[in-house]
Amino acid sequence: MFKENLAERFRRLSPAEQRVAVFFRDKIEDVLILSATALASRTGTSDATVVRTAKALGFAGLVDLKRELACEMRRRLTLADRMERTLNEAGDDPANAFTMTMDIHEQSLTSLRRSIAPTDFCIAVELIDAARRVLVFGLGPSSAVAHYCVSQMSRIGLDTLALVNSGLLFADDVIKLRPGDLVIAFAYSRVYPELAVLLDACGKLDVPVVLVTDTLGPRLHSQVRLVLTAARGRADMLSMHVATLALVEAFLVGVAAGRRDRTIHSLQSLNDVRLKLAGEQMGLHVESSQSG
Repeated sequence: MFKENLAERFRRLSPAEQRVAVFFRDKIEDVLILSATALASRTGTSDATVVRTAKALGFAGLVDLKRELACEMRRRLTLADRMERTLNEAGDDPANAFTMTMDIHEQSLTSLRRSIAPTDFCIAVELIDAARRVLVFGLGPSSAVAHYCVSQMSRIGLDTLALVNSGLLFADDVIKLRPGDLVIAFAYSRVYPELAVLLDACGKLDVPVVLVTDTLGPRLHSQVRLVLTAARGRADMLSMHVATLALVEAFLVGVAAGRRDRTIHSLQSLNDVRLKLAGEQMGLHVESSQSG
């Protein structure tokens, strides 16, 4: 739909709108995660021009255009396609694979800075700190991120639980939801049945959801409390999770900073148990809140 609209309407766009439209066509990954303001900066135009271009191409607005671009990309590329593109770009030299991957990670982290406003990050930290319990959802590769998030949050004294089952077993996860909980959901590309069921259950129990995603924000924003956009590398290549992990660790530092004494006490307790188990300190050094 996007390409058809572009071909049909391009000649009727102003020069500034044509510049934005070409960026939409050639930089889909950036379009999916950047705000209208950031897109305006990248194209040398204005927020109004970016939104006006989306409408001139037949979309209700920028959100609608992003949704269509995300759908087209998902339809076009399979996992095998993305891996083939990654390998073609990396070539046969392992050193080149290292450089390419580091470049993608750097771009992902830069995009993360641009896509998440400090105010939204602060809201996420406040929701985590205020929750009776934090439940973390993730399927497939994201289940590893969910487990890591739960493990690290537990260490600083939060009551946490991973929701990582799939299929019928996910029913056992959903029934654990309680009022006062917070759900952090790592979900990308498409709405799995488990995610749909989880969001429905959270809505019925008034459980807030912080959604960490790449392309699902426009579709699901009305069902969650907060959307935080974290790209998984380049959308046309192998999915990479550095940005998501960086966001998880930013959560940890942000929450710990607001509850310093409880964090230190929790880690000291962990040290004490480790000492009983191993008979020696396990290298997990913590400092008291009175230390410099």
